[in-house]
Amino acid sequence: MADTELPQGIDLTPLNEEFRIDPYSIFAKLRNDAPVHEDTQLRRFIYTRHDDVKQILRDAEMWSDPRKANPGTFTREFLGNSLAEGEEPSMLLMDEPGHRRLRSLVSNSFTPGAVEKWRERTRSIVEKILDGIQGAEFDLIADFAGPVPTIVIAEMLGIEPGKHAAFKAWSDQAVAASFNPFPTEEQIKQRDEANHNLFTFFEAEIAARRENLGNDLLSDMIRAELTGDKLTVQEMITQANLLLIAGNVTTTDLIGNGIKALLDNPVEWRKLQQDPSLIANAVEEMLRFDSPVVNSGRIANRDIEIGGCPVKKGESLNTALAGANHDPAVYPEPGKFNISREDTHHQSFGGGRHLCLGAHLARMEAQEAIQGLMARFPNLALSPKGFEFHSIPSF
Repeated sequence: MADTELPQGIDLTPLNEEFRIDPYSIFAKLRNDAPVHEDTQLRRFIYTRHDDVKQILRDAEMWSDPRKANPGTFTREFLGNSLAEGEEPSMLLMDEPGHRRLRSLVSNSFTPGAVEKWRERTRSIVEKILDGIQGAEFDLIADFAGPVPTIVIAEMLGIEPGKHAAFKAWSDQAVAASFNPFPTEEQIKQRDEANHNLFTFFEAEIAARRENLGNDLLSDMIRAELTGDKLTVQEMITQANLLLIAGNVTTTDLIGNGIKALLDNPVEWRKLQQDPSLIANAVEEMLRFDSPVVNSGRIANRDIEIGGCPVKKGESLNTALAGANHDPAVYPEPGKFNISREDTHHQSFGGGRHLCLGAHLARMEAQEAIQGLMARFPNLALSPKGFEFHSIPSF
């Protein structure tokens, strides 16, 4: 039920300073007062309880394609209307059987075994980036957390080093408007230019690979075949863009949020210094404690009751991943950052058939980046200049 005393619309995005600084307090209020919250301004239902979020994300029948949402609803208006006439959504917003087909054709490169082969190279990339950090202060995001995943995914795609900086800029510009229900005209212009640049670049790269296949993700996409089915050029470009954009921004935020959590909790910093074997568990706790992706969603494919409240077919269901990760009914002391926490399961990679394809890669990159940074700067501390969370909705 709608409740005018509870936040609505833009107040439930990081465009609201209070939400940007601390979304967890707002999610806690929703969880206590309206765990199924109807946001009448943006026409969506927001779920903050762990079990409700889990139910929605793991329901194999729910839709992700925004074109199937009811007119006027959040998903239809802010995701569906961003698609050009006749344009198919990326794998992120695709339903079966298309989603299964595309995922099957690219998933071999993101299995735990395939990702592990990149660990040593990732470690070298981290060391090289750290070598370039000079002086008493540096910007954690711009100088370290941003470059690490950008270079890793660019190398996996077989992209020359000279293009890495442009890739980062293009991906940031694309995300700033693509997931924002209130983009400025300048952000929309930058998004369109970035998408055009990425499309043109990948089109040329794919043409070059066809003439000379290499040991990289683009070449693997060209080689990929499943029961006689192959990816079209458009599909390869869409998937490459998705890997670049989704992989860069989220992993950058995971590293940034994780380091901040350690610096805010010096006991945990020292604990990890003394026992580096805790790094895998520490990264899972970072994902739970301060999720890089704040919310996700599905579309009701039928009239259904969730969390004790009915919703109609075609309605937008917004799952607050960050809220679910702090549900006290599931996590003892959810607001406490504890890298030794026994149960670090979380909803940060989504769930069901749309479970994040790059989850293993993100974990590995974060483990290597955080360990490398701590080893190089054992006495790292927050600068008096402070910090700022960026204001991209959903991130």
